[in-house]
Amino acid sequence: MDINAWVWWLVGAVGLGIPLVLTAMPEFGMFAVGAVAASVTAALGGGAVAQVLVFVIVSVALIAVVRPIANRHRNQKPQHRSGIDALRGRSALVLERVDGSGGRIKLAGEVWSARTLDSDTSFEPGQSVDVVEIDGATAVVM
Repeated sequence: MDINAWVWWLVGAVGLGIPLVLTAMPEFGMFAVGAVAASVTAALGGGAVAQVLVFVIVSVALIAVVRPIANRHRNQKPQHRSGIDALRGRSALVLERVDGSGGRIKLAGEVWSARTLDSDTSFEPGQSVDVVEIDGATAVVM
């Protein structure tokens, strides 16, 4: 039974895809793409040297180009803030007098306990305040 070279390259691509799935190492996926490219070369009639060269060139090119891009994206901070971070810097409406010891505000559609950043400052109901930080379940405003 004679199996064509392109089939062996596809078997190699599948074999390289298995560790990709098991280890989540993207390099295996890049090698698998190189094996598929070598399989196409074999199917088009390229010799053994051409197949190996295509495999090496495609695999190395993918590693050289894709890995730096992936590392750059992995190290970026998320574009949108969530949770407590999303509340910092937002405006709120004072519901009950807010001073250094406490009060109530409406922040993001919810009622929050609040206190002022400066203990000498106070805000009356109806005024707008800015949230500086969240301290536990209390919004610190100014």
